[in-house]
Amino acid sequence: MFSRKTGRGPLARPINKAAKTPKTTAGAPGVSTDGSDGGYNAGIAVFSYIVGGIIVWSLIGWGLDYLWGTRWIVLAGALLGVAGGFYLSHMHGLTSNRTSTGEDSAASGPSKDEEQ
Repeated sequence: MFSRKTGRGPLARPINKAAKTPKTTAGAPGVSTDGSDGGYNAGIAVFSYIVGGIIVWSLIGWGLDYLWGTRWIVLAGALLGVAGGFYLSHMHGLTSNRTSTGEDSAASGPSKDEEQ
């Protein structure tokens, strides 16, 4: 009835160790680790943080307005949501300006063209 190798019953399935270990991702959502362009994904993540913050905190403010009979807390909640969305985006490293080490940007200084 029990196997001597595993000590479990005949209907027990073998343990798949690869399935038990969770997959972990390094970095924040939208930030690629292989050096490819993750700008679009980072932009969508920033947008979702800000819009999500506005929606959630506006609903909380609307509920408090309803309970207390006021009309201004929903606006304070929306502003708090915007600030919280920007804060989360900044803390996850989605708002930094990243350029490759070999590239020159237009705002970095004068042109490096040779004089003719």
